[in-house]
Parts: sequence; C-alpha cells; structure tokens
Amino acid sequence: MARLVLSEAERAAVTAAVAAAEAGTDGEIVTVVSERSDAYHDVALHYALVAVLAVPLASLAWPGLLEPANGWGTSRPRELALLLMAQATAFLLVRVVLAWMPLRLLLTPRATKARRVRRRAVQYFRVATERRTAGRDGVLLYLSADEHVAEIVADLAVHRAVPAERWGEAMAALVDAVRAGRAGEGMVAAVGAIGAILSEHLPKSAGNANELPDRVIEL
Repeated sequence: MARLVLSEAERAAVTAAVAAAEAGTDGEIVTVVSERSDAYHDVALHYALVAVLAVPLASLAWPGLLEPANGWGTSRPRELALLLMAQATAFLLVRVVLAWMPLRLLLTPRATKARRVRRRAVQYFRVATERRTAGRDGVLLYLSADEHVAEIVADLAVHRAVPAERWGEAMAALVDAVRAGRAGEGMVAAVGAIGAILSEHLPKSAGNANELPDRVIEL
C-alpha cells in the first residue's frame, strides 16, 4: 500500500485553502497528490542493457579479465559461454540493485521525471477537471511527491485568460516546501497563489456554483 503524502491536518488545510481561494473567483481548483507518477521500470532496463554492453567492451579493454587462470587454449566456445554468463550476471545485478526505488529515482534523468509527471497530470486533468465546469474554468494542481515535481493544468477559459508564466510562483512555493518535507504547507501556498491569479482574471460572479469538490484527492 502506498504511503500517504499528507497528514489528516494537512488534508483539512488544503481543503480549506481551496474553499477560500474559490470564494473570490469563478474558477474551480482541483488538487491531486500522488506518491509518484511512474515506476520507471524502463529506466532500470536501460541501465541493465548498458551493463550488458559494457561487459564485452571491458573484455576488449582488459583482455585477461574473463580469461581463466590456466588460459583458454583453443576453447573459443568456453570463452563465449563465459562472456554470455558475465553479461547475464551484469544484467541481473543491475536489475536487482535498481529494484530499490530511491536509487532508481535518483538515476532517472530529471527531464524524464518531468515528462512523466506532466503526462500523468494531463491524464488526471482529463478525468477530474476538463469539461466538468460550465465555464471551462477548472484548474488542476498536481503534486508528484517522490519526484518533487508539480504541474498546473488549466481548462480552456483559464488557459485563454491566464498567461502560462503566471503559474511559476505557485509552482515554486509548492516544490520548495515539498523538498523541505512540508508538502501540505506547499499545497496551501500554491492554492492561495492560484486563487489570487484566478480572482484577478476570472472574478467571482453572482450565482456561481461550486461545481467541483474542494477536498484533496490522494492517489
């Protein structure tokens, strides 16, 4: 079972922050928190394949590396068998070591993590936010905790009204807090910043209903 990123008090604080932020805007804020956005199994596989290819290269650089103490003589099949065994061992060793998720995340390129988080945020946006408000004014705030990456995805009306660079402050506040171990505090700060931007561009109108839940969604 995945660990919980937020405590009960932090969930309540985020929910209250969403309600307060939406009080000044027609926009709807949906908050989603996930432990991580991907298992990165392909990253471990890529490293294992690199290890496999490194074995014959190492044997060329150091010819005696795979040679038995009594030499090969003319037994080329034995040499090939030992090379294949060394490659298989290297593959399995890397796969076993990278089964430990913290190390796998550490060795995953930052750009790869950013792409996976963005892709997952868009998927959740399509399910939880897109076209679910009458004015197409929903905003999804997504935090992927283990990657320390956050994303904001906005529906059509918000996307048209708010320049993308305006979300930078909210993102920075959230990521900085998560890295410091204060995910709930970061979510509250980010929601407040999003609400301020929405109230500027999409101020509250009379009779506007609360169309999406305020509570934080944890996956």
